[in-house]
Amino acid sequence: MENQNEIKIFEEKKVRTLWDADQEKWYLAIVDVIAALTNSPNPQVYWRVLKKRLKDEGNETVTNCNALKMEAPDGKMRMTDVADTEQLFRLIQSIPSPKAEPFKLWLAQVASERLDEMQDPELSIDRALQQYLNLGYSENWINQRLKSIEIRKELTDEWKKRGLKEGVQFATLTDIITKAWSDKTTKEYKTLKGLKKENLRDNMTNTELILNMLAEASTKDISAATNPETFEDSKKVARQGGNVAKVARKELEAKTGRKVVTALNAKSALQLKSTDTKKKKK
Repeated sequence: MENQNEIKIFEEKKVRTLWDADQEKWYLAIVDVIAALTNSPNPQVYWRVLKKRLKDEGNETVTNCNALKMEAPDGKMRMTDVADTEQLFRLIQSIPSPKAEPFKLWLAQVASERLDEMQDPELSIDRALQQYLNLGYSENWINQRLKSIEIRKELTDEWKKRGLKEGVQFATLTDIITKAWSDKTTKEYKTLKGLKKENLRDNMTNTELILNMLAEASTKDISAATNPETFEDSKKVARQGGNVAKVARKELEAKTGRKVVTALNAKSALQLKSTDTKKKKK
């Protein structure tokens, strides 16, 4: 089963979702749905009480709900009760909320959007852009991030051509590139930014993103030009590509007197942006 985790936004509330490519359906974290509908201070307890009541009533919807691994607030992947869109439509009937009808419309839209994206992949880029906007990122940063996704895809396509395997080999090469240009492994980089399971690129500054793109684009171009035959050869190429960006980083730092790789992450950056906006309004 090929799964794809995503965060969807309903009225500024995050809802964890997972797309099952085999079944072509969405699964949504039930506690997130409850949080969005009820504003309960403890949606986990709300769900436990509701689930018991529905089970006692012989409700088959609850019986058929699955549990899947999703990223928890602490950054760890944990088993979470989920429901597909059809099951959620039934569950919502048991949750008294003035947001029930707007949520149903939103849920129907989420379901249809994915099917539309399968027919027209460009729509997924538009959705991603809107999602980043909803989370508070600047348009300038979003443009860089979307470009970085394109460059990353070109690099992984190049690796696939070389017979490299997704998973450990891709992760190893990515780590080599990151270490080469930033002087930090991916783990060290995330630790610096106070991240756990969060996406590192989603927490890079514009400059960090640009240099990371340069490193990955250079790796792809060098690989295409030199045709590495083995995984060890691709490791050497990854270091070479990362070093191209390292040279640029070193020169920039020398000119500005400031470090490029910083502890600034998305949460702190968005808080700074919010504070600056409030100051301007005063």
